[in-house]
Amino acid sequence: MFRRRGFVSCAICAAVGLVVSQREADAQAKPGFSRNVLQKTEYPGDKYVCVLVEVDIDPNAVVPRHTHPGIESGYLISGSSTLSVKGQPDRIIKAGDGFQIQPETPHSVRNGPERSRVVATYIVEKDKPLASPAPE
Repeated sequence: MFRRRGFVSCAICAAVGLVVSQREADAQAKPGFSRNVLQKTEYPGDKYVCVLVEVDIDPNAVVPRHTHPGIESGYLISGSSTLSVKGQPDRIIKAGDGFQIQPETPHSVRNGPERSRVVATYIVEKDKPLASPAPE
């Protein structure tokens, strides 16, 4: 009987820990934008994966400076934003504009006064995070 009670107590503690961890992760998530992975396809070979993502950016939000472990190709469906890419002049992109960013190139986005929606395709190295913070 003690073993079953101990197991149940341990399982409850683990479940509570997972819920608290998820809430902490949600609280640490960057406000102002969200990424929704639409599709992920193994790229030929063992090194890369192709990821199709929808990104929603709140009005006047900033997507902090970051990098990707591969090429990003994006298309702005709605809204307008200022795209800042290291080594290039800032670029205003609006609905209907496309852009590409080379691997490991720091970049950020400052959104305009309306919500923006971007569809982006990433061809990135497997087993690496889709995005990593980049120092200013």
